[in-house]
Amino acid sequence: MSLAIFLSALLLLLIIIWLVLDFRLGRKKHLSIVSYMETSILHGHVDIFTHGKELFADYFREIRQATKHVHVLFYIVKDDPFGQEFLALLKEKARQGVEVRLLIDRLGSWRIKASTVIALKEAGVKFAFSNRIKLPFPFYSSQIRNHRKISIIDGKIGYVGGFNIGKEYIDQDPKLSPWRDYHLKILGESVHSLQSEFMIDWGEYGGENLQHQPAYFPSLSKGPVRHQFVPTEAGMLEEKFIQVIQKAQHSIIIGSPYFVPSTRVMKELLKAISRGVSLTVVVPYTADHMLVQEGSYRYLRELLTKGAVVYQYKNGFYHAKTMVIDDTICDIGTANFDNRSFFLNKEINCYIYDPAFIRRVKEVIEKDIKDSALLTLEVLNKPNPLRSLKESFARLIAFFL
Repeated sequence: MSLAIFLSALLLLLIIIWLVLDFRLGRKKHLSIVSYMETSILHGHVDIFTHGKELFADYFREIRQATKHVHVLFYIVKDDPFGQEFLALLKEKARQGVEVRLLIDRLGSWRIKASTVIALKEAGVKFAFSNRIKLPFPFYSSQIRNHRKISIIDGKIGYVGGFNIGKEYIDQDPKLSPWRDYHLKILGESVHSLQSEFMIDWGEYGGENLQHQPAYFPSLSKGPVRHQFVPTEAGMLEEKFIQVIQKAQHSIIIGSPYFVPSTRVMKELLKAISRGVSLTVVVPYTADHMLVQEGSYRYLRELLTKGAVVYQYKNGFYHAKTMVIDDTICDIGTANFDNRSFFLNKEINCYIYDPAFIRRVKEVIEKDIKDSALLTLEVLNKPNPLRSLKESFARLIAFFL
């Protein structure tokens, strides 16, 4: 072995050791400073949007009518025409004297230019990036993304769900159109909880402590829909999903663009099937990222073997994040059914306990199933060397998918 090859191999080994230590020590520190939180059962008015054009027509209208404050947290804001329209609206409201705060993930919104940030601040928008890469654990911090999508308008109107800001979310990406997603609009007392969650993240990254200022928490009435919010990070979501799956007596429906469950969650799904619970999974037919589809196949293959039913959505791209347990619990939020959401991302989910609203969501899912094709073991087991290679590689990095 030449000296050059030896030194290259040594350098590669040192890099791998550094990455492993960085990740493990960073995760240990993260776990030491977080604590599990969930709201009490709240009562409000809840509506669901499944198409971006309808959602953002409503969303932009409510922002235009804002008179006091607009607080926005997104994972992705793109620097495309739709993103520019969104940012122009925020600048317009700030110039009108409305307090506008925009918090976006540093890597998720990497396309946002420094000049765009300067223009926002000059217009009066208070702006911050969340989850910047930082020392002493740059690799670990690069993996911890703020995947939440929360908006609160005048402290009275809240939005939370799967949509971000970019052309694909309003059906302007030919490959991924139409975009199918679930996003909630919420009125009533529970908006205070969304406001509080935004304030926690803003306090960490925006440098303002607004949590206990009454001006941001107006008096709000109750509504008919029972629900609660559960913000999660650093492994909390895995435990919450296990608890919810264990409650299933008859049926579980899971919708997710990415299906890469942890070992513990997978075991609970298999246990549920073994005790007679029917399991239905809806995933996209078209993938939007490398390896995420191949990463799901070994789990879907095992579930199909045990009697689960899997559908691939074919009418565009399926980005919805939902889980319905019997007719008693419906989860809609920002978290995917994958390890990245379980262990790495900051997420927030809304758990709904209202039978009428759950029936409405199930009708939406039934429509999505009609726009899907059954995935069979025959298809998954058909020899395909390239797919097998991708599956093997995806298995190696499953924790990061």
